[in-house]
Amino acid sequence: MFVIFMLAAYLLGSIPFGFLIAKIWNIDIRKYGSGNIGSTNVFRTLGPLPGTIAFALDFFKGMLAVYMGFWVGGDPLLVILMGVSVVFGHMFSIFLGFKGGKGAATGLGVLAGIAPDVFLVAVIVAAVVIAATRFVSLASILTALTVAALMFILHKPLPYALATFLVAVFILIRHIPNIRRLLNGTELRL
Repeated sequence: MFVIFMLAAYLLGSIPFGFLIAKIWNIDIRKYGSGNIGSTNVFRTLGPLPGTIAFALDFFKGMLAVYMGFWVGGDPLLVILMGVSVVFGHMFSIFLGFKGGKGAATGLGVLAGIAPDVFLVAVIVAAVVIAATRFVSLASILTALTVAALMFILHKPLPYALATFLVAVFILIRHIPNIRRLLNGTELRL
């Protein structure tokens, strides 16, 4: 039964909102900016309104997957498996040939659903890093690391803490090109 719910969460995550929003503006977002379908590239390419809409939709699909897990029984393992599945769906969308975004906005939505207190800290960390550096990629990386650490420090349910660590690792892997650009001084600022 877990597999069915995980598949549903994966399919939800696979909905490429950034790609679809850009299509409204007659743009294939994969051919502009960083080539990523995520909200940061949509924001940079099309402006604040489409970027904010893409962020909100990616965020809420993460929350929705977690709430679906709570609605069908609330087993922490099921909840977090659905959370991981929705993030993986976003990163490896079946609708885009298993390519997708970097998972930060969807991961934040999952986090808001499973640990609102850690989510608030994550928002503060991300906001401070973006305000100080204007690097969304750096904010995503530092926020993922902070969240993974806090889940263990605050003794959140072990399935949540382990999955958050796993998602943080995948977010870091997806940001390797950004890390290289940060080190080379060529990363784009917001």
